[in-house]
Amino acid sequence: MLNFESATRIFNKEFKVYFISPIAYIVISIFLVVTGWFFFSTFFLYNQAELRQFFALLPITFSFIIPAITMRLFSEEMNTGSYEVLLTLPVTTREIIAGKFMAALAFLIIMMVPTLFYAASIAFIGDLDPGPVIGGYIGSILLGGMFISIGIFATSLTKNQIIAFITATVICFALTLIDSLLFFLPESMLNIFQELGAGYHFRNIAKGVIDSRDIIYFLSFTFVALYAAYLVMQEKK
Repeated sequence: MLNFESATRIFNKEFKVYFISPIAYIVISIFLVVTGWFFFSTFFLYNQAELRQFFALLPITFSFIIPAITMRLFSEEMNTGSYEVLLTLPVTTREIIAGKFMAALAFLIIMMVPTLFYAASIAFIGDLDPGPVIGGYIGSILLGGMFISIGIFATSLTKNQIIAFITATVICFALTLIDSLLFFLPESMLNIFQELGAGYHFRNIAKGVIDSRDIIYFLSFTFVALYAAYLVMQEKK
């Protein structure tokens, strides 16, 4: 049984660490510069009152931004030996993982908040359809949670943060682009791989259509990755 009070303590600790380190501000700055540049360049190019291009590029952007957020969560503690100290406290591995996951997700949401300026700018200039915008942000949180769980799994495998970053990035990129890179396969097989693609399910939600199959996909993948991280950390006890 998960003790939410213990998980909250881990959350508070990890969330504060994000803003102590300059890496957090660097990651946020890079994310806003990249998404801002792509948004405004495509906005004036297509001259359309929508966020479609912004959300279309988000899975690829998340594929290298989120591994940078998660790469230190276990790797740093295992490298410095502080994880052994953490295990002496009245807290379980499940609560540690849950706290770290919630802290990374909260950081991601804060990182996304300034992008609401893009929607506000379009709404001020033209007639913005709120459906795809709401769907896009819901999909962003679900996709971000899934990639965070993958990042936590990757950082549980190694003491080296760079290896954790590369591992998570490769997995996230593969899941994002899998349905786009296998066009040479027969259509029957392509449909199967398409269902495995995070980009495919994210695009569905970003259209403003909330389908239970897409939500189940993200939640299931998140659970599997977090459970895999739990099994790895249990073996390292």
